[in-house]
Amino acid sequence: MPWLEIFGWTGSAILVFSMMQQRIMRLRIINLIGCIIHVIYNTVIGAWPIVGLNVVLSLVQIVNLYKLLNTRHDDREYQVVDTRVDDPYLAHLMNQQRDDIAKFNPHFTGIESATHAFLIMKGAETVGYVLAHDGRDGRAHIDLDFVSEKYRDFTPGEFVFTNPAWFTDHGFHTVVAPASGPDYYPNVGFDKTDEGYVKALA
Repeated sequence: MPWLEIFGWTGSAILVFSMMQQRIMRLRIINLIGCIIHVIYNTVIGAWPIVGLNVVLSLVQIVNLYKLLNTRHDDREYQVVDTRVDDPYLAHLMNQQRDDIAKFNPHFTGIESATHAFLIMKGAETVGYVLAHDGRDGRAHIDLDFVSEKYRDFTPGEFVFTNPAWFTDHGFHTVVAPASGPDYYPNVGFDKTDEGYVKALA
């Protein structure tokens, strides 16, 4: 098989592989690579309608990637909903995602100790949730900071912590999170201490 044919088939394989991705950022990046390969391949063989199609698809992916990256820290794109820990919808989400919760949050022992819950929404879609319990000392202790697989390349949990009112309205002056928590915590005001990540609320 000539190298050019191999190149074209590789592009097709990459496109198929991209459609198997659950994480939206990874899907778009891999799909863009496949489209670019097809632009090159079909330009060489002179299949201009296919070139045009893949140029358009490449531009669509570039625009979507720009929007995703440009709005990843935009609180107009993500909303926080303060809910009850016994909310049936939250229970349903956690049941559906229990394997991922256990995999990415091995310290989490269950919702039983939680006293506060926050859903992170993007439009009508729930992209994550944060659970915390009352330390009885004015400190909220984070039990779980979970992001659905589709948005795992982003940090939607940050919107719970960038607005102190989500905690101060419940009487908290400090938030404490496990040392094994997400890497983004220092970017939203947490300090690394011996007891984990700690954020004093203004």
